[in-house]
Amino acid sequence: MKVIVLGAGVVGTASAWYLAQAGHEVEVVDRREAPGLETSFANGGQVSVCHAEPWANPGAPLKVLRWLARDDAPLLFRLRMDPAQWSWGLRFLLECSAWRTRANIEQILRMAFYSRLMLRHLRAETGIAYDEATRGILHYYTSRGEFEGAREATALMRRYGLDRAEKSVEEAVAIEPALAAAASRIVGATYTPSDESGDAYLFTTRLAALAEARGVRFLTGRDIRGLKGTPQAITGVVVAGPAGEETLAADAFVVALGSYSGLLTRSLGIRLPIYPAKGYSATVPVADPARAPTVSLTDDEAKIVITRLGARLRIAGTAELSGWSTDLNPVRCEALVKRASSLFPDAGDWSAPQYWAGLRPATPSNVPLVGRTRIPNLWLNTGHGTLGWTMACGSGAAIADLVSGREAGVDFDFCRP
Repeated sequence: MKVIVLGAGVVGTASAWYLAQAGHEVEVVDRREAPGLETSFANGGQVSVCHAEPWANPGAPLKVLRWLARDDAPLLFRLRMDPAQWSWGLRFLLECSAWRTRANIEQILRMAFYSRLMLRHLRAETGIAYDEATRGILHYYTSRGEFEGAREATALMRRYGLDRAEKSVEEAVAIEPALAAAASRIVGATYTPSDESGDAYLFTTRLAALAEARGVRFLTGRDIRGLKGTPQAITGVVVAGPAGEETLAADAFVVALGSYSGLLTRSLGIRLPIYPAKGYSATVPVADPARAPTVSLTDDEAKIVITRLGARLRIAGTAELSGWSTDLNPVRCEALVKRASSLFPDAGDWSAPQYWAGLRPATPSNVPLVGRTRIPNLWLNTGHGTLGWTMACGSGAAIADLVSGREAGVDFDFCRP
């Protein structure tokens, strides 16, 4: 069967890999000139099952209200005359109840656990390298309230089998000695030793090369204009590229376009609850390897992550729901570096950070949309929010199983007609 994957980010590329492994003829279409140049390009680098707590939780509404006036807020709603934003916001509020939070954590954990396992299998099978580290993820807290609030989520994750455990300040410094200089500001920590980190862009480009070697065709530099077909079947995707406009035919189509997925499907009457959440990152060279962290860190109060990627430090995080622009907000960029450099002043060369912003495809629940639409040969693998890198291999393997008519290897609430 011929399958066209729409989108060559980490999720689309992983989908293509597993579809090819299942024996399908696969083409991947993307508007950029190479894979991995959109949201996968400079993210926080964490493969983080421990980040299963969704943004929508019982404490979120009051926090969002407090943060509305702050340009550097960790989660910022810039209210617009945009019906899609208001609709998403209302759904977000409905997901903030305690029982919905627990249900969403369970779904996120199931896919994230499976994905981390599939990533390890892929790494063992191919030897793929991407500045990966398998030293776990350490959350540290500089606010007593945030630390106390994390205990319930930590306990819930442990009940589902995640090895996330509370740590004292002394234990946290023993796990990551670079925290010693900031120990007086830290009130507690949690540590998940089974989690990982690595450069999602490197992974995407190298997996794409491996997929090409196995027959996958990457049709880059092609704008996706729309889908052709009937309510019973999609027959082709209209693209505009170097040869002009053309229609590419296939037996099945997988939408892995991140934040842009809903813009494509709405012409078919398929409305997806996805809104872009702009995230920021700053990348700096490591200045002193002895003072730079080697364990991937999450600063829970600031909602940023700090990850060592070879000779670089990546500081990333925050979420801004403000539409489709990827323009850099200087206040939000500088807040990343200000926070990280205050905790690790000698770790990086903070004089010339490389700033970046990307649009994360957020659902109100943070649970991704994976599975079949009401059009039998049109499939979704999108809406992963901040966990696209974490869930890429798992959702890619699952969509390959489903497209192939097999039961997926993970118990997950897949999209169904």
